Amino acid sequence: MLTKNQIKLIHSLKQKKYRISHKMFVVEGVKVVGEFLNSKYELLEIFSYDKIYKKYDSNFTEVSSKELSKISNFTTANKVLAIFKIPSSLPVDWTGLVLVLDSINDPGNLGAIIRLCDWFGIDDLVCNETTVDCYNSKVVQSSMGSHTRVNISYLKLESVLAGFKPCYGAFMEGNSVYEQNLPEKGVIILGNEANGISKEIKALVDTRLSIPRFGVNKKTESLNVANAAAIILSEFKRSSTEK
Repeated sequence: MLTKNQIKLIHSLKQKKYRISHKMFVVEGVKVVGEFLNSKYELLEIFSYDKIYKKYDSNFTEVSSKELSKISNFTTANKVLAIFKIPSSLPVDWTGLVLVLDSINDPGNLGAIIRLCDWFGIDDLVCNETTVDCYNSKVVQSSMGSHTRVNISYLKLESVLAGFKPCYGAFMEGNSVYEQNLPEKGVIILGNEANGISKEIKALVDTRLSIPRFGVNKKTESLNVANAAAIILSEFKRSSTEK
């Protein structure tokens, strides 16, 4: 049975400041919770009306479906909700292909990009401090468990990227990504949904990449940043496999 303190804690974790202060975040749904349970993330509490989760013993609280709906972020609660500890970030391996995000605001975009990193084998995703929190519940749900296979770091980009080569940035105007000889190692930078890569980070980019428009009218202003990430990562991986 849920206690008032448990309800209060879970509701508080919807806000970044409480996730940071408690070093906790919420995961929901059978598949996503299962991904985290089978990873190195530390389980703190799990709530469900399905007795299969009783094996987690002291971490398990049996609740009714009605109680679960009280703490769920979903319109319809999805059988299980769990709280995990936020781990410390591991050091970034700059010797591989690293994806860098400059002020991504939308949780759905960040979640999709984390999943794309998982899909394309990008081990490190580096965000600046104004990018949305990767433990936001919408980010966690849209990544579908890919947090468990991607090292996500929040760093001061100007410091870590200074002098780093090769450094590629995604722009509306630049060299076509389809016509470039792309390396297996380096940094790819994607910018804010509305404003693109910031002035400070632009200065650190060696090569500007763009995704050309093929439509007859070419009226579309831009691609969604997660869609752009998919195309660019695909081209980097395709180029490396052809070498």
